[in-house]
Amino acid sequence: MLWIKAFHIIFLVSWFAGIFYLPRLFVNHAMTDSDAVKEQLQGMEYRLYRFITPFAILTLILGLWMYFDYAQALYEHMYWLDIKLFLTALLYVYHIYCGIIIRNFKEGKNTRSHVFFRWFNEFPVLILFAVVILVVVKPI
Repeated sequence: MLWIKAFHIIFLVSWFAGIFYLPRLFVNHAMTDSDAVKEQLQGMEYRLYRFITPFAILTLILGLWMYFDYAQALYEHMYWLDIKLFLTALLYVYHIYCGIIIRNFKEGKNTRSHVFFRWFNEFPVLILFAVVILVVVKPI
């Protein structure tokens, strides 16, 4: 099970590296008026999203493996795991929404400003802080 946990963390870190950078591309995309820069950013956004999505999927698969193998029974009377799972689900919704934003940029339908994307970029950071504290401290 330690191998599963190790690869879960490796895939999670890889996914987060991309999920932290992708909204920064959105900030730049929303700020530019240059068609050439927009085209370049669209390509970068799409490739990054395609690159990190398998990491998100592998993180989920290994996380579920650990949950059903031991965590569900071991922590059934502690609420930290339920909260962690809820926050994780929110992060997957965030990931999917990033894909929608990419499509909106490609189709010229983005109505959000760079300020929105600057704030949008902070969401996974908050999730990461909360989840790490829940997993390590197990406060409830």
